[in-house]
Amino acid sequence: MHFAPVLRSEALKVLTLRSLCGTLLAVFAVTTAFSALAGVSETSDPDFDPLFTALSGVMPGQIAAVAFGAVVVSSEYQGNGIRLSLAAVPRRGRWFAAKLVVVAVPVLVVGLLTAFAALVAARAGLGPAADGLTPGEQARGVVGCGLYLTLMALLAAGLTALFRSGVATLATLIPFLLVVSFVIGDVAGGATDLLPDKAGQVVLYQTHDGILGPWAGLAVTALWAAAALLAGAWRLRGRDA
Repeated sequence: MHFAPVLRSEALKVLTLRSLCGTLLAVFAVTTAFSALAGVSETSDPDFDPLFTALSGVMPGQIAAVAFGAVVVSSEYQGNGIRLSLAAVPRRGRWFAAKLVVVAVPVLVVGLLTAFAALVAARAGLGPAADGLTPGEQARGVVGCGLYLTLMALLAAGLTALFRSGVATLATLIPFLLVVSFVIGDVAGGATDLLPDKAGQVVLYQTHDGILGPWAGLAVTALWAAAALLAGAWRLRGRDA
């Protein structure tokens, strides 16, 4: 079977699952709402960064993106649906590639729209505090935010293929994002700069410290996602459906 019909069938699976469409809506709603709230917060903090404040809603919003990537893949393992999918598409690599496309493209599109909406909503609240942001910095933040959400969704998709369970993926990633970054990160300092979330979020700051720049940070997150996807592909090829 050619790639196009495989991709079409996988896209139909996403469109017919209301929970997946709802998860993408949650990415938009949660990120925009929290960014709007951040826009009316106190701006006198010496560490205040207007770009990060405007896009800070991505912190809770990324949970929905991770859930989307996990559920798209884990839905195949419910009721042994994976057997039917691989019977229709015996070339597992082609099937997995199509699955990843239907994870990446919707999250990227929604992520870009979300980042733009969050920036507009937050700037309305920030007022003059955001006047120092240049068009280039704002464009970099919007594009970087969309790419970051996409990479996190792909990371979740790869781990789900590896674990063969969406629950295991969410039980691993969500505490990691909420605990490691915000608790251990404050204790370990620069040791966490190469973690997938910390590295990728550098692109959301107007100014940044540390060893990574905005695009280098996204490249590190991309390496984490690639490692998870390769591990998932290895598990898919090496085990019976």
